[in-house]
Amino acid sequence: MRAAVLEEFATPLVLKEIDKPTAGPGQVLVKVKASGVNPLDAKIREGKAAHAQRKLPAVLGLDLAGVVEAVGEGVSSFAPGDEVYGLTGGVGDLQGSLAQYAAVDARLLARKPASLTMREAAVLPLVVITAWEGLVDRAQVGAGHKVLIHGGAGGIGHVAIQIARARGAEVFATESTGKLGVVEDLGATAIDHTTTTVEEYVAQYTGGEGFDIIFDTVGGAVLDASFAAARTYTGHVLSSLGWGTHSIAPLSFRGATYSGVFTLLPMLTGRGRVHHGEIMREATALAETGMLKPLLDPRRFTLETVSDAHAAIENGTAQGKIVVDIEG
Repeated sequence: MRAAVLEEFATPLVLKEIDKPTAGPGQVLVKVKASGVNPLDAKIREGKAAHAQRKLPAVLGLDLAGVVEAVGEGVSSFAPGDEVYGLTGGVGDLQGSLAQYAAVDARLLARKPASLTMREAAVLPLVVITAWEGLVDRAQVGAGHKVLIHGGAGGIGHVAIQIARARGAEVFATESTGKLGVVEDLGATAIDHTTTTVEEYVAQYTGGEGFDIIFDTVGGAVLDASFAAARTYTGHVLSSLGWGTHSIAPLSFRGATYSGVFTLLPMLTGRGRVHHGEIMREATALAETGMLKPLLDPRRFTLETVSDAHAAIENGTAQGKIVVDIEG
């Protein structure tokens, strides 16, 4: 089969022929139709994501959507011909989605929403699971909550807005001036972080009390701002980029709480994979009721032009999630 292979970190992916995998016990062989591209994919290629534990040579690609070609021993949840999607590889020693076929752990997959194209489905798994683990698993988001999403037009952010709203929360999201319309179109109240201070938007939208749930998808100083915007006693700050050194004094003085989200853990350890499949089934249900839809960059990329797809992520020109078309 054809695949885009990373032979050395910080070098371009190489299109080559490699052996087609087979479905082992507990696995599903998927004919990949589309591969979602995430900032993490580009960081792994550059050798800047040690936490992904990627071993070389490697086929990258975290997210896929495709059609089941065969199932391995012990798999009864899927059958040949099923359309599926999931966060299935690209880290550790797991083959990624930038190939014509992938043998993946069946526990990581769910049936693709009938309402979404393969391209749309392929960009959802990483961002949906990250948003769900934070908002639902950690913070138990629901009606009555005021939720603040930092980076609301981004990959995780735009999905987090939709999940929080689907569960009944009132949602606010920070963005730069040019992206405020995206946030508003998703049904959140947009906050221009370039012109409004933390103190100002906390006062304007919460009466100075702070937000019940804050999801940081940016990291760095934005996480520090999150600590300062949490509601006293009951506020809960979440971050998918909680790295580096931060003072938790602003959070501690409010008696509020913090949770980190590390979405790759089940793939790296083998533990918790069933829950990833459960989350993807929840995403399918939301999508089929019209409550979840990804924003796609209109450009088309293939295995031959995958380097251009990574470049679009790295140079900040992406207008929505990037997809690489693999087959059909």
